Amino acid sequence: MDLREVAEKRADAKIKFEENLYKYLIVNVILAIVSFVFLKSFWLLVFVMFFWGIGVLSDFFEAYSFEDIMGINYRERKIQEELSKMGE
Repeated sequence: MDLREVAEKRADAKIKFEENLYKYLIVNVILAIVSFVFLKSFWLLVFVMFFWGIGVLSDFFEAYSFEDIMGINYRERKIQEELSKMGE
């Protein structure tokens, strides 16, 4: 996998996260207004925020954190660490 493909993959993951975050915020604001004005309860809002929030959080980790830590070269880095420990 060349450098451009890796960059495209990272950019796509970040775009996916940002789009999902904006949708999450917009829908939850609308649900909050509906919940406060019409329903007088918060169970729908909490339910949606929690489960959709898990998806947004996983998109965040995919786009910004785990890819850097456990990315494409993670296995190769671990192999090199083991080789250096063994003296090769």
